[in-house]
Amino acid sequence: MLDTMKGLKRTHYCGEVEGIGSTVTVAGFVQRVRDKGSLMFVDLRDRTGIVQLVFDDTTEPAVFEKAKQIKSEYVLMAQGLLRERESKNNDIKTGNVEILVTDLRILSMAQTTPFEIVNDTKTNEELRLKYRYLDLRRKKLQDNLIMRHRIAKTAREYFYDNGFLEIETPMLARSTPEGARAYLVPSRVHPGKFYALPQSPQQFKQFCMIAGLDRYFQIARCFRDEDLRADRQPEFTQVDIEMSFADEKQVMDMAEGLMIRVFK
Repeated sequence: MLDTMKGLKRTHYCGEVEGIGSTVTVAGFVQRVRDKGSLMFVDLRDRTGIVQLVFDDTTEPAVFEKAKQIKSEYVLMAQGLLRERESKNNDIKTGNVEILVTDLRILSMAQTTPFEIVNDTKTNEELRLKYRYLDLRRKKLQDNLIMRHRIAKTAREYFYDNGFLEIETPMLARSTPEGARAYLVPSRVHPGKFYALPQSPQQFKQFCMIAGLDRYFQIARCFRDEDLRADRQPEFTQVDIEMSFADEKQVMDMAEGLMIRVFK
């Protein structure tokens, strides 16, 4: 029977544990288990990094026996004493510390995965795409998603600082005569009628300008039913900027400032 989190609350992410001598609680996926008989090490992973859990002859027998069940990709929550490691690992952020576990919860078990969850995997792309939810556990792919998040966050802060409003525009609308073909979505409420997914929020941007919203931006999702190109997918994201009462130089300066802020 699986455990629950009742009575425990995560205090630190695995890659950010601190406070040697304090009690910490972490949660995540099991990266690796090293069972040396009376001594066990478990590398616990979340999106911030890895921390080493330790079970030794001072560990309560019930906790140690539960630790013996652990396998790769199990989901754990563990509480224990954060202490300095004897054998340090300079390859990870938490390589100088480890957690001597006093309370262990197995929240979810896992079957053997079709490929090992490591950064330098040799697994072919077709298999990784089939099990995309597993592939996304790899740090390399998570770092890509985190970078995208940071770019979007930075862009938003830049526009906020420069007096722009962020406005969402509809996804379902009437098709407009633009260059690419639109994806159509049938309406259940109006049989025989279709909505079109936006190729870009062009007409809605014009509405906003006419309405007097003189500085507006949107990180917009766009859809185009066209052949793939090197820089274009059927759906993609673009940053739309609209400025009223501005000349070409002001618009170019604003776009240049965005690039400088993002690349910093």
